[in-house]
Amino acid sequence: MTNNYKRVAVTGLGAITPIGNTVKDFWEGLLANKNGAAPITQFDASVFKTQFACEVKGFDPEVLIPRKECKRLDRFTQLGICSAIEAIEASGILSSGVSPEDISVIWGAGIGGSKTFQDGVLSNADKTKSPRFSPFFIAQIIINIVAGHIAMKYQFRGPNYATVSACASSAHAVMVGASLIQTGQAPIVVVGGSEACVNETVIGGFNASMALSTRNDAPEKASRPFDTDRDGFVMGEGAATLILEDYELAVKRGAHIYCELTGYGASNDAYHLTLPHPEGTGVKLAIRRAIDFAGIDPSEIQLVNGHATATPAGDTAELLAIQQILGEDLGNASIHGMKSSTGHMLGAAGAAEAVATVLSLYHDTVPATLNVDNPESPVLTEEKLPTKGPLKKKIDNAISNGFGFGGHNAVLLFSKAK
Repeated sequence: MTNNYKRVAVTGLGAITPIGNTVKDFWEGLLANKNGAAPITQFDASVFKTQFACEVKGFDPEVLIPRKECKRLDRFTQLGICSAIEAIEASGILSSGVSPEDISVIWGAGIGGSKTFQDGVLSNADKTKSPRFSPFFIAQIIINIVAGHIAMKYQFRGPNYATVSACASSAHAVMVGASLIQTGQAPIVVVGGSEACVNETVIGGFNASMALSTRNDAPEKASRPFDTDRDGFVMGEGAATLILEDYELAVKRGAHIYCELTGYGASNDAYHLTLPHPEGTGVKLAIRRAIDFAGIDPSEIQLVNGHATATPAGDTAELLAIQQILGEDLGNASIHGMKSSTGHMLGAAGAAEAVATVLSLYHDTVPATLNVDNPESPVLTEEKLPTKGPLKKKIDNAISNGFGFGGHNAVLLFSKAK
C-alpha cells in the first residue's frame, strides 16, 4: 500500500452456503461446479411466481449452539454464529494473547430476521385479540444481534456493530473491520454477514419487483451471470466470516495467513432505487478507489469476483465498469460469477464472495461460472470467464464486488501476502 496504515492479514475463514456448510466443502463445491438451486422446502411455494431457491442443506445449529438458545434465534443469526465459530476456531485468535477487550466484531445483513418478523405479524393479525408477541421477537429480528451474540459467546468487547446496505452489507462490514485495524483501533476484527430470506414475504416481495428468475422448470439453470438468456437472480441464504488481523501480530504469533486485504473502495450510483447506473458510473468509481488505495495498477488485477446477480441490467453495467477500469479485453483478469452456484445470499453475499476470492487467490484458481451458454460479450472467452471448470492461473491481486439496492457499491481488494 502507498499509505502508512497498518497491514491487514486474513487469518481465518468460515462459511455456510447452499453448496457446503464448511469452508472446505464450500470450496470443493465451487471446484466441482456444484449447484445449490432446487425447489423450495421451507414453505409451500406452489402459488408463487418463483418456486425455487438456493437453500442451505443439512444445517443443524444445535451441533454448535445449545437447543434452548437456538429456539431464541432467527435462522439468520444461527447461520452467522456458526460460521463465526468455524472462522474463530480455525484462526487461533483465542490463544493469540490478545485481550478479548480488544477484539472487534462487525457484521452485515440486508434484511435480518425476516421469518421471525413475518410469523410474528401474521400470528397477531387478528386485531380483535390482544397481541401475543414473543419476548424475544425484537432481539430475533434486528440485524446487529448477530454481532452481539458473537461478542457475548467469546466476551469480545472491542467495537461491535452492524452494517446495512442491502446486498453490499457484509462487503461494507469487511471494509469497516479493515479500517479498524489499519488505524490501530483493534488488532483483530471478526467480520462477516448472514441472511435467511427463503420465506413468503421476501420471495413475494422480490417477485413483485421482478428481480427473481422464474425458471421453475429448471432451477439449476436459473442463475446465469453474463448470459444473454438471464432473467433474474436466484434467492440464496447462508453466512460467511473472515478474521482480519494486524499483519505484524499475525506474523509474530505464527498464524496461518491466507492473504492481505490491501484495498477497498465505496461509492453510490445516485441513480435509481433498484437499478444500477447503466454506464456503471458508481461501480467504476468504487473499483478505481480500491485499486488506488492498494497502490497498484489495474493491469495487476488477475481476478474479479463479480457481483454478477444474473439480472439483465446489473450484469451489463458491471461488465462495462470492469472494462472501463481494466481495459476492453479485461486486461489480465478473469471473472468469477459465484452466484451461479450459490444463488444470491443478499446481505451475506459480500462476505461469502470475499471468502471465495481469498480462496481463489490462495489456490491460484478461478472457479467456473455456471450456465453461461451465450455470453453477452465476445470478450467473455473461456479464459476470461471460465464456464466448463476451474481455471488455474497465477493470481496476485483480486477484487470482490458487492452492490446493493439504493445504489450502494463496495469493492474489496485482496493480495498475496508479501
